[in-house]
Amino acid sequence: MDIKTTTAEFLDKIKNTAPLVHNITNFVVMNPTANILLAIGASPVMAHSRKEVADMAARAGALVLNIGTLADKWIEAMLLAAMAANQRGIPVILDPVGAGATSYRTRTAKQILGEVNISVIRGNASEVLSLAVDDVKTKGVDSSLSLSDAVVAAAGGIARQHACVVAISGENDLVTDGGRMFRVANGVPLMTRVTGLGCGLSAVAGAFCAVARDDLLAATAAAFGFYGLCGELALGISDRPGSFFVSFLDSLYSTGSAEIHKYLRIE
Repeated sequence: MDIKTTTAEFLDKIKNTAPLVHNITNFVVMNPTANILLAIGASPVMAHSRKEVADMAARAGALVLNIGTLADKWIEAMLLAAMAANQRGIPVILDPVGAGATSYRTRTAKQILGEVNISVIRGNASEVLSLAVDDVKTKGVDSSLSLSDAVVAAAGGIARQHACVVAISGENDLVTDGGRMFRVANGVPLMTRVTGLGCGLSAVAGAFCAVARDDLLAATAAAFGFYGLCGELALGISDRPGSFFVSFLDSLYSTGSAEIHKYLRIE
């Protein structure tokens, strides 16, 4: 597989088909997530009412579940939407924000994994590992772990257990289905200084998965690489968080095949 060519093809398909990405996400990131999806050519919708989530998910190209601002009614909505997506073979991306920080968050993430089929789990190392190990602690929504051999092994185990892709963000990113593995080296530390960019990555992974259902592992790795290289291009314009985000949106909008073939770093 030529991952650079594949990534460019996935991006072109997003721009040409504008897949609908249904997000049940947190209040903090709704606006930036919508703008991020629009910038790459996808169509975002934020719908969390239990009265409509099943219908909305059934019409979407992908469903993204983000547990950043939890409430029991939202959990019920997530499960209803995921069940509807499962019935139609629509990819479901789970972002277990802050899992490991509180028992409620960890329990909720595990409940979702136990009751519906998740296509991709996208989080930092602490969040993902908390789904397999009970005593992992997370500081807020920030990772306290690096991609050690133990984390890599745990990620593969979770992927095999749930028959899904596990994608861990960090200084270098890991994307695995428990058999194959991608390492992604694109990205810049300043991306961690802007609220919602991690959540935006989950949504972008949803858009890539919406147009590449036959290879969700490659789609997720491509999303990570593309997203990170857009961060690198944005840093070349601004090194301050506020203006960096504007430049990042512009990079998401304008980056194409030429930049992907020149700057993408995925093994």
